[in-house]
Amino acid sequence: MRLERLLMVHEDPSVQESLARLLERRDRRLKGVHDGAEALECLRAKPYDLVVAGEGRNGNDAIKLLRRLRAVRPDTKVIVTGEPSPARAINAIRDRAYGYLHLPFSGPHVPEMVQQALDAASWRDDIRVLSGRPEWVTLDVRCHLEAAERATHLARELMSDVEAAACEDVIATFRELLLNGIEHGGGSDPRKRVRVSIVRAAQALMVHMRDPGKGFSMDRLAHAAVCNPEDSPTRHVEIREERGQRPGGFGILMASQLVDQLLYNERGNEVFFVKKLG
Repeated sequence: MRLERLLMVHEDPSVQESLARLLERRDRRLKGVHDGAEALECLRAKPYDLVVAGEGRNGNDAIKLLRRLRAVRPDTKVIVTGEPSPARAINAIRDRAYGYLHLPFSGPHVPEMVQQALDAASWRDDIRVLSGRPEWVTLDVRCHLEAAERATHLARELMSDVEAAACEDVIATFRELLLNGIEHGGGSDPRKRVRVSIVRAAQALMVHMRDPGKGFSMDRLAHAAVCNPEDSPTRHVEIREERGQRPGGFGILMASQLVDQLLYNERGNEVFFVKKLG
């Protein structure tokens, strides 16, 4: 059994203890240090599979540490942790962090992202930040599943101040539509990309996605639940089985029920949705 080596950096022992409880497994070795200098010493001595980098002693910044780590071990995956901050989350991705997680840690998101990072192979160019203003973020997302999960984690960080129920509605819709764009529009071809914009207005959150595909017509989506006849609410399941498609087909229907407005362009390769806030 191969042991995964994780390095945790944070000045606060209670944060390290909380993180260790979430990440501890028999096939992992966790090491905690309290500042960037110690982290760099550890990395010079031997490689680690993942670094979870938070604030170090004397206010040492995690994103600055990320840049210094790159000079020592350029290929090491790093997850940056810190305060809830869309700007810091975007800066971390721009500086080639695998992801960003805000404190205090809660829910399954920390172990999920850590496992995804440990499993990741080709990940460095998954997400390109084209616009990084917190009120208007535009990303190019590579067409494969791992990139979709990373982009979904990032979207969650950008909405860290949104009321929990509304945030979960937006995230579920975001992920489902992004997966549709990657799978159906991009053919899960990692050479292709989906462009995503997340825009914050005073009372609403808006998301626009454009995939590289030829588009589709709602009239031809017999394999999707949104087009089921009223007298046959599961007809799409039978059609997917007949075509040998994977189980599913609920994405557009679910998305339309979670947000206030969901629109497709005429060609069918762009989607726009609105969620009212507050």
